[in-house]
Amino acid sequence: MPLTLTCPDFPDGGRIPERFTCQGDDISPPLAWTGVPDGTAGFALICADPDAPAGTWYHWGLFDIPGSRRDLRGSLPADADVEGMRQAVTDFRRPGYGGPCPPRGHGVHHYHFRLMALDVAHLPLDAGCHCRDVERAAEGHVVATALLIGTYSR
Repeated sequence: MPLTLTCPDFPDGGRIPERFTCQGDDISPPLAWTGVPDGTAGFALICADPDAPAGTWYHWGLFDIPGSRRDLRGSLPADADVEGMRQAVTDFRRPGYGGPCPPRGHGVHHYHFRLMALDVAHLPLDAGCHCRDVERAAEGHVVATALLIGTYSR
């Protein structure tokens, strides 16, 4: 069974509810995953918008997620350290989740929530690292990847 990432509030390819966006409460959505491969020691999660006008925009980077976890509750605090996990700095220049906020009239944007199962429990990253640093540090340690895409437009 492949690694699969889901959200109870929107289906893969579906519209992200407003409460998870800059027009709503700007809170992180709850996520769950199944099909974790043997050898998984930890996880990293990246949320990015490849449709942003200036190129890919990073909305969330969560890493050092314990390999025993199978879900994330919604509304995680925007702290660098949360529930034993670490959050990277986004393109909003702060740690934690920053919801979809595409330019008005720019059309539908696709938000890629990418969960990486890793063969290491911790990534060797300093406080204040960026989501791109998480991606680079995870390279070579990815055992499996799951993708959940949500859409949003204003």
